[in-house]
Amino acid sequence: MPELPEVETTRRGLAPHVEGRRIQAVTLRRPDLRWPIPPEVARDLPGQRIQAVRRRAKYLLMDTEAGSALLHLGMSGSLRVLPATTPVTAHDHVDIALAAERDGAGRVLRFNDPRRFGCLLWQPPGHTHPLLQGLGPEPLSDAFDGDYLFAMSRGRKAPVKTFLMDQAVVVGVGNIYAAESLFRAGISPLRAAGKVSRERYAALADAVKAILTYAITRGGTTLRDFLSPDGAPGYFEQELSAYGRGGESCPRCGRPMKQALVGQRTTVWCGYCQR
Repeated sequence: MPELPEVETTRRGLAPHVEGRRIQAVTLRRPDLRWPIPPEVARDLPGQRIQAVRRRAKYLLMDTEAGSALLHLGMSGSLRVLPATTPVTAHDHVDIALAAERDGAGRVLRFNDPRRFGCLLWQPPGHTHPLLQGLGPEPLSDAFDGDYLFAMSRGRKAPVKTFLMDQAVVVGVGNIYAAESLFRAGISPLRAAGKVSRERYAALADAVKAILTYAITRGGTTLRDFLSPDGAPGYFEQELSAYGRGGESCPRCGRPMKQALVGQRTTVWCGYCQR
């Protein structure tokens, strides 16, 4: 499933092509994706100008005066800005037609999702969608640091990796980037969250910020279906130190990397470098 860097890569790719453009029409080729598509999407979006494309956690919000379209890419979804004449393929479920610019070129924002685990929902002005309520801070914001993690972790017996992936603690740090951040910080994913010191949480927060920032510059991580809006894959996958490397040599000490299920997620770490 695309993680925060992939979603942010998508947002940055879309924004220059859609912000400020007026929506001409919305075509829904099916009534639902993961959940039913609310009637406001097709009823209220046409005629609106797209004010901004934002990201909250792993969700994209396309803001207009009438409200915001809330999108999640799921496991296989993609958003592409294409010429309006581009033929429709089997899994192109939603088209948001954009009014032609001065050059006369019409464009369409197309949502393709073969597995239909993504979503297209609606957030009225002045409201926060239930899916976005109760979320923790953004990991690249000033609100997220070692002191915050230390305070949130007191009394927690769950493994620190499970704690770090809790969206009520911090958003957008999924399995890939949790594993990479813990490896960089030298913290075992099995250690109880409440047993990690303030100093080590400072190192972990710095690692999360550095790895996510770098992954964004590299276009995210290509796992199965992810492609950025321009069709180019992410390249951070080629530089993973821990995720997916169970049994391979640790890039630091050369010992075999361990692998186990933590919180029902495959977890890889070095038993020597991570304590």
